Amino acid sequence: MNVLGIIASGVAALLITVALARIARRAALRPHTPAASAGRAARAGLLRRTGGTAAVLGVTAAAGGALWLGAADDAPSSAAGLLAGSGTVAALGLVHDLKPLRAVLRLAVQTAAAVLVVCFAGLPPVAAVLTVLWTVLVTNAFALLDHADGLLTVVGVVTAAGLLACAAVDGGSALALLPAALVAGLGGFLLHTWHPARLRLGACGAQFTGFVLAASGALIQAAAPSGRAAWAALPALATVALADTALVVVSRRRVGRSPLRGGNDHVGHRLRRLRVTVPGTAVLLALWAGVPVAAGTLVHAGLLHPAFLLVPLAGTVAAVLALLRVPGYPPPRPAPPRTTASRTHVRRPGASAPAAPAPAVRPAEAPAKGASVGTARTASGRPTVPPPPTGSPSETAAVAADRS
Repeated sequence: MNVLGIIASGVAALLITVALARIARRAALRPHTPAASAGRAARAGLLRRTGGTAAVLGVTAAAGGALWLGAADDAPSSAAGLLAGSGTVAALGLVHDLKPLRAVLRLAVQTAAAVLVVCFAGLPPVAAVLTVLWTVLVTNAFALLDHADGLLTVVGVVTAAGLLACAAVDGGSALALLPAALVAGLGGFLLHTWHPARLRLGACGAQFTGFVLAASGALIQAAAPSGRAAWAALPALATVALADTALVVVSRRRVGRSPLRGGNDHVGHRLRRLRVTVPGTAVLLALWAGVPVAAGTLVHAGLLHPAFLLVPLAGTVAAVLALLRVPGYPPPRPAPPRTTASRTHVRRPGASAPAAPAPAVRPAEAPAKGASVGTARTASGRPTVPPPPTGSPSETAAVAADRS
């Protein structure tokens, strides 16, 4: 295993990512005058949303340079296929950041990128089909974790570190190259995406991260010796991402929403409703991901029996069931009372205007018992008071004499 080449690729990925992210952050946070506030504000929002290209460029440049210098001497075709497929998915994500694409088109491009990876790796047909399905599923599962500041970044660092340990156990430099560069690149980008985030991974960085983790994990487990149950560690390395996807799908199916429709119903959103802070949510999910990743690494190395993976699996299922009790959608608004809509009359040219409705005439009140017929009384039986006179003083005096 070329340890020096892997370390050099990680250091290069860290330095390139930090430099590019700092440039993008300065451009996004550059002060602007009120006269040009609208255009510059839109440009700054675009730079923040596409900040993940800094991490993508840092990781691919470092891994590609190490591959060109011969760091992956055992299986260079597998590393080249991973770079080609992940670069294709990153380009797709960048286009989606600039102009949203349909889900069918994104799935088609991701499937084509996964097919490219398995063709370079030379997997048998059955393993190739399973690898393609796994890669597309886990790529989108990890991409859905980019809904809170620093969440996908810390989970990606933990998962990539576990993959790097698994590749180191097998002694493969080619399959350890991209995970090592991804750990360093995401670690450098974490300085800018931590709450309050100045940059975001966006669709470009999120899909690139998910694709590298999914495809690298599948190839590492496929290259493991047949005497070990390394395949059991593969789902454990993506436990948090798969749990978030399962939570979203189940909760949306319960209320009749489409699983492809966005919403604030992910793990991070529900933890925020439980008064957990944004940095606390990232730390909590990093610890959650660390337990199954550590267990999966030990199972892959043959130091732990695969049955021990049921412990983090049971804990994950319990956490998902508990989070399903947290409301993920706002309560429905009460429907307004129905009122009879008044019909509007459209007057034709030359036609007379409709006559106004005559005022309703209230029936005369029946005289109360013991009262004279000529005296007007209210509903309670009291005599009504006539309005004050507006005539001359003599008329006023006459009316007062009549009342007395």
